[in-house]
Amino acid sequence: MFRGMAVAALAAAAIGAGAATPVEKHGQLRVEGTQLVDAHGQPVQLRGVSMGWHNMWPRFYNGGTVDRLTGDWGADVVRCSVGVAHLDSGFDCDSVAAYAVVDSIVQGAVRNGAYVLVDFHSHPNKLADAKRFFTHVAGKYGKLPNVMYEIWNEPTEVAWSECKAYAEELVPVIRALAPEAVVVVPTPRWDQEVDKAAEDQIKGIDNLLYSLHYYATTHTQWLRDKADYARSLGLPLIMSECASMEHTGDGVIDPKEWDEWMQYADRNGISWIAWSISDKDETCSMLRPSAASDGREWKDSDLKPWAVLVKHYLKRNR
Repeated sequence: MFRGMAVAALAAAAIGAGAATPVEKHGQLRVEGTQLVDAHGQPVQLRGVSMGWHNMWPRFYNGGTVDRLTGDWGADVVRCSVGVAHLDSGFDCDSVAAYAVVDSIVQGAVRNGAYVLVDFHSHPNKLADAKRFFTHVAGKYGKLPNVMYEIWNEPTEVAWSECKAYAEELVPVIRALAPEAVVVVPTPRWDQEVDKAAEDQIKGIDNLLYSLHYYATTHTQWLRDKADYARSLGLPLIMSECASMEHTGDGVIDPKEWDEWMQYADRNGISWIAWSISDKDETCSMLRPSAASDGREWKDSDLKPWAVLVKHYLKRNR
């Protein structure tokens, strides 16, 4: 029943409104060459915000947060980051809670006519858990045109061959349930060795994007050079996690380098999702502890400087 109701809600999201929602405008997305395109074959660049680890900041996983991000902030995609092998409350310990937060974010995205990237947020290779997770998630939401899947967040010191084998085994599980959905494939060393992936791309599976993550103070022109090389070999990229400070998520914001990345993304039509909706005492956490759990009640005083900067870059293209 949820599928039918959700599809109807997506189709009707813009009725009576002054402008179409992102999903009303673009419909089912797909990958052509190095570009994400919409149902009409037109290039699409999504811009959005990532939730923090669901098991660390579950209080923000609700419809009000999605309303705020897609409304006042201007995001057209929200990333739902399901923590896996982390603490004692990740997906591997409590799958029921994980599925519940996914449902909250997906339903919020449907109501707002926005896209959602369901992220299996694990650093270790947890292929068996990933198969179980995506069998459930794609089985429930696989017919929705606004749901995309990120299958492994930031592999650390592993070879591209391991990432590739993981994807080749897992993507068919998703494809059986969500045949048209875009799937985001990991790259080694915290989603930065896109050059290695470009030299040995996955064959025979379409609608794949490859993840490129960066933190602008640390990852500068040298990483954009890697991205250029990868794109020259035909690798389609998505910046499914990015931010403006050091790679630790802390330290000072570098607005100049962040703008260089934003110009690069705009110039090449690459989608980006900024990290993260959380209230930890660190630069990349966008909210202060004073922020209400329901995003509808956030005040300007609840937002850290990083949140203000992200809002600016989201709204400037509206």
